[in-house]
Amino acid sequence: MSGEESNRYQLEVLIDDAGQLAMYLVDEAGTAFLGTADGLSELGDGDVTFDGEDVATVGAFRPLTLVEASDLQEEILALEVPTDEGVVQVASFTTASERTKSIVYDAERDVMIEVETGTEFSPDGGRYVSADGRELQPGWRSGVGFDNYQRIFDNSAIRGPFLRTFVWTFAFALLSVVLALSLGLFLALALNDERVRGRRVLRSLLIIPYAIPSFMSALVWQGLLNRDFGAVNAVLGTDIAWLSDPWLARFSVLLVNTWLGFPYMMLIATGALQGIPSSLQEAARVDGATGPQVFRRITFPLLMISMSPLLIAAFAFNFNNFNVIYLLNRGGPPVAGSETPAGHTDILISYTWRLAFEGGRGQDFGFAAAISVVIFVLVATISAVSFKRTKAFEELI
Repeated sequence: MSGEESNRYQLEVLIDDAGQLAMYLVDEAGTAFLGTADGLSELGDGDVTFDGEDVATVGAFRPLTLVEASDLQEEILALEVPTDEGVVQVASFTTASERTKSIVYDAERDVMIEVETGTEFSPDGGRYVSADGRELQPGWRSGVGFDNYQRIFDNSAIRGPFLRTFVWTFAFALLSVVLALSLGLFLALALNDERVRGRRVLRSLLIIPYAIPSFMSALVWQGLLNRDFGAVNAVLGTDIAWLSDPWLARFSVLLVNTWLGFPYMMLIATGALQGIPSSLQEAARVDGATGPQVFRRITFPLLMISMSPLLIAAFAFNFNNFNVIYLLNRGGPPVAGSETPAGHTDILISYTWRLAFEGGRGQDFGFAAAISVVIFVLVATISAVSFKRTKAFEELI
């Protein structure tokens, strides 16, 4: 690693017949040096030939042409010359600077040593770590096997909040689908009645929440539910902590997600209702069935045959509905006493975000990927079981 800048040089980049790059360096005192991958060597009067004021040759090296300099830009900028105190690096195409080493590598013991303090950093899973927990950045790619998966279940600080968050995630996804379906189906049934006037206008108005991007709606609701200046508390004349109380925050999240999801349910329910032959319902009424009986025995099972795959897709979507959770309340309020950054409304995907990027470990992409795979397995398993179970609706017809 390099530290502070110590010396500056005038630079001329050289090349030999084999394509090896070198530096012709002149320090502030006028002393000339040749810098190669082997190190820095001082030049004598006979080591350099000039063409007027320009350098012509330096031993086996010659200056780059403009075409060569253009073609080798990346190689020139990456050119380094080791010295006793550090390394000479290219600062521009005409200047170079020497940087002294703040950390040196001991190859025999495989440790990095901080020059100023003598602190040693030992390799540990892709990074060098000191005894007091400090890390050197960047690290390097290191195979960890199933360690990230093991952390999920072995680390009690992660396992407890993970299981609690999983239960809430399942409840959130399920309740979001049930509430949105209930409201959407109710509106679809009401607007499917020919006696309702202005049905098309009403349907158009009711799909507005679905047409507005969810992130904008979540931010609007965040303002509406604000305890101090939100419109909801102002209209109700109360001082309710919608987003600060754990249970009210969960209620608020479900309320907002139902608001965003019911237009979709209304649309697919409307399409499914129009595909049900009216003769089936009329025949049931002739046989003496009441309205609720017709809905329970005829309409609802037929609806579920066509809607169940979409409901499973909606469940999977809500299982990973990061936008609403994060933008409405950032997964808060925080869980008191938790050793990991977890919130009462966090679902697995937002909890993964917190662990990976807000847990004080930096960008832990490996751990985030491991939890994402676990989430995929959970969603795939639940979806597979749901698809199998929904065949029961077909047996009712």
